[in-house]
Amino acid sequence: MKNLYAIIILAVTIFFSGCKKDAVNSDYDRSYSAWSNFKNSSNNSYSYTEYSGSIFGGYHETKITVKSGTVTSREFLSGVYKPNSNVLTITKTWIENAGSLNTHGNEGFDLLTLDQVYDKAKTVWLKADKKQNDIYFENKNNGLISSAGFVPKGCQDDCFNGVSIKNINPL
Repeated sequence: MKNLYAIIILAVTIFFSGCKKDAVNSDYDRSYSAWSNFKNSSNNSYSYTEYSGSIFGGYHETKITVKSGTVTSREFLSGVYKPNSNVLTITKTWIENAGSLNTHGNEGFDLLTLDQVYDKAKTVWLKADKKQNDIYFENKNNGLISSAGFVPKGCQDDCFNGVSIKNINPL
């Protein structure tokens, strides 16, 4: 009888530990729910700004505008921060509209809707091998995605693979 109780306790423990989600997945699920509500309330028309900065001063950002679920423009800005300051020296800017989208190739963030960003977060960035990478997900844009990605363990500088979004606004 003791063996039967031990087997039942073990089975229940395995079942419940298998159902338990980790914090990254829970945060993603809450953020995706917030995204679904935002998407409906904004008629799937919004802008968001993706950005990346380097410990060595380099910076770039790309503003993506989406109307009714379709990317309609992309604006790019890059520059360098002066050492020990918040002063950005802008080195390049450009704007693509509906007729010129993707004419700057790999420069700037990809032409992704937030549906596609959430999908890439779930299927690529948050699926990185946890044994070799630290996985991150943040939802600091009123519950919407602000960061999703991974950093290889032991990497020291500029190793983030993923997306960082500083604002999401309805149109």
